Amino acid sequence: MAFRTIQFKGGSYCIIEGKKDANKFYIIIQGKLRTQKSTPVVGEESTSILEAGDFFGVESAMSNHSRIETVMAMSDCKLIEVSSDQFGLLIQKNAPIAMKIIRSFSMKLRSFDNTIARLSFRNAVEEDPAHLFDLGEFWFKAQRFVHAAYAYQRYLQWCSKGDKVSQAKMRLQAMNKPLKAPPVADSSINRNHRPDDLIFCENEPGYELYIIQTGRVKITKMVEGQEVMLAVLQPGDIFGEMAILDNKPRTATAICAEDSSMLAINKANFENMVKAQPQLATKLITLLSERIWTAYRQLANLMINDPLGRLYDTLLTLAEKDHAKIGARASYHYDIGGKDLLSMVGFDAVKDERLLLDLLKSRWLKLDGGKIICLDLQELEKQVAFYKKKAAVERKREKAAASQ
Repeated sequence: MAFRTIQFKGGSYCIIEGKKDANKFYIIIQGKLRTQKSTPVVGEESTSILEAGDFFGVESAMSNHSRIETVMAMSDCKLIEVSSDQFGLLIQKNAPIAMKIIRSFSMKLRSFDNTIARLSFRNAVEEDPAHLFDLGEFWFKAQRFVHAAYAYQRYLQWCSKGDKVSQAKMRLQAMNKPLKAPPVADSSINRNHRPDDLIFCENEPGYELYIIQTGRVKITKMVEGQEVMLAVLQPGDIFGEMAILDNKPRTATAICAEDSSMLAINKANFENMVKAQPQLATKLITLLSERIWTAYRQLANLMINDPLGRLYDTLLTLAEKDHAKIGARASYHYDIGGKDLLSMVGFDAVKDERLLLDLLKSRWLKLDGGKIICLDLQELEKQVAFYKKKAAVERKREKAAASQ
């Protein structure tokens, strides 16, 4: 099955933001193209220029979600068209471009995640091995001594001249733990873990990604002094890929929720394994595409000034993430209640309860058994479009006022 080569005249649109059923992405052979987003998010330029060797449309194609940008040809262009089910073939034919996509996605996702944390939480800090001591202190005070010892040992390993070295040593001695972390008991690709085993913790350098074979793994992160649960991963899920792709410290902590087995893939064999097992790279790019699409929608949500608009937009994103068909009188049953929704958007479940009351004034939204139900997803989509347009007008007005 060969890849199709297509051409676009200068001034024509290659993909359009919001378009659904977008299962193809493109690699540029020649020409220049411009990207544009109706809702530019913090941390990204509203437009960018693409040239030969660049690619676009991958996030939507591989996650099977609507387009998140418009791309227009600035000159006559020649492109390679790749369908979502051809990514494995792309790796076999051109592994470097596949790796370029994976690495660029990792960098973009880390940037998005940091921006979301900075905008959502006042005291969000960037990952740094120096913060391992603080993580150890949190676990020590929670009497999670095995986890605390791990964090202190990693702090001593990576910050041997840090200003908390003596305190870390005192903590380890008090717990009768060695100053050096014991070597990994099993250095093979196959790993087995017991419940509550710490696979890695945020802020430490990472050298392996993991594919869960059996069991479940909790992903947590420290936010403003509290441990926040980000996800519970299941068999088939991949985690830990960010650190080995962009050589940055871990962004979160992974702890086994039950007896688990997994494959551990290190930096040295990652690229060879990607080439040898295209299905692994396809799984990874699909995972990254889903995360980028969701992160972009979260950032776009933060650009809506009206609190009610942000609630509507979050409901639409949840439905679209679940691939619900948007249409007139198409219903969707959410697995969250009103307080959950407020919490997801960063509002207070008690102080901001009036927002929930305003939301439920819509005749096509209701609570049933404590869960939210939308009776008309098309109406929800219209409301989101209204609030996004309102926010765009406000930004334009503010920009004009600032330039005077």
